[in-house]
Amino acid sequence: MDNFFMYKKAVRAMDEINRVMEGKGHTVHQIMTAILAGGHILIEDIPGVGKTTLALAFSKVLGLDYQRIQFTPDIMPTDIAGFSIYHQGSEEFEFKEGAAMTNLLLADEINRTSPKTQSALLEAMEEGQITVDGITRDLPDPYIVIATQNPFGSIGTHSLPESQLDRFMIRTSLGYPDMESEIKMLAQGSVDMTTSGIEEQISVEELRKAREEAARLFVHEDILRYIVEIANETRRSRDLELGISPRGTIALLSMAKANAYLEGRDYVIPQDVKDVFFETIEHRVIRSKEAKVQRKTKEEILKAILYKIPLPKGNQIKMYFFVIIFALIYWIIYGNFIGGCLMASLFVVLAYSVCRCQSEQKQMILTIEMDSLVLTEGDEAEIRLRIH
Repeated sequence: MDNFFMYKKAVRAMDEINRVMEGKGHTVHQIMTAILAGGHILIEDIPGVGKTTLALAFSKVLGLDYQRIQFTPDIMPTDIAGFSIYHQGSEEFEFKEGAAMTNLLLADEINRTSPKTQSALLEAMEEGQITVDGITRDLPDPYIVIATQNPFGSIGTHSLPESQLDRFMIRTSLGYPDMESEIKMLAQGSVDMTTSGIEEQISVEELRKAREEAARLFVHEDILRYIVEIANETRRSRDLELGISPRGTIALLSMAKANAYLEGRDYVIPQDVKDVFFETIEHRVIRSKEAKVQRKTKEEILKAILYKIPLPKGNQIKMYFFVIIFALIYWIIYGNFIGGCLMASLFVVLAYSVCRCQSEQKQMILTIEMDSLVLTEGDEAEIRLRIH
């Protein structure tokens, strides 16, 4: 990462937010990853868990202009995009900016407004611009939307259709804090006061630079093939009525790059794809009727798909290369090429045994989780075959 300078500042920004959002390190990491990937975030959670505090904390540490709009049924598209007002004295129209003219917009309870207003916001998210009275205006760069919706109490709400959900980079949730985190929160005072001590860690220009650096990370063709194989498996699965779209595969790649960037690497590995998989993909797929009857959750279905796709085999090439190099060094020092091959092979076997043991533990965990599912005979046979 010698050529990348901003990732350390991005990590410090997450540490600063974690001082406020006690016990939410994973969610903070996923949102920062989505921001670096150039996407928007949908937080689906109950009221009062800190969604507004989280958005305000991100705006402060990233040095972004911040606006919040509380969606209700009477919110109009002009409240988001803006409108032109006529001045009789000057006989000219003056443009009044809407809430969308900011760097970070918190769209609170987006499912409580009309589909027409939802479409106006999502169009701004997709195009990065708004059009009022035939005049197109660019939105600030960066432009980030953190939208929230309450999964409970659906009376009077308009759920986002799949085509609009697909435009969010990730969907995540905060959930209730654990006991120790909630005690610390109470000791600090009210939730709304906890962002007062947050300091800016990265400027707007530095955030743009960090996004550019994350986008330039190296991705091997095997990783690209791995992502496409996962997408194709979701499209073939009988448990899913709707699989990942091409926009979803692009989002998964962008998230994997940003995750690798935050880990301090200038290249992507399969674990990066796995780390961001569920938050990036879960809202983009629809369960089939058969899966609903069998009470399979999206998480269980996607976990099985991710387990089914083999990892890229680049590590095997590295092992063979290691054996040859070790044998040559051993031959130069001791004059015994065969002995070097044998010793290097022994090290490889030991390393493979450790990896195999860890893999078997993961398989057993997956098997235990699947014991609670209602499976067909074909599913059970396939699982037994993979375990043995």
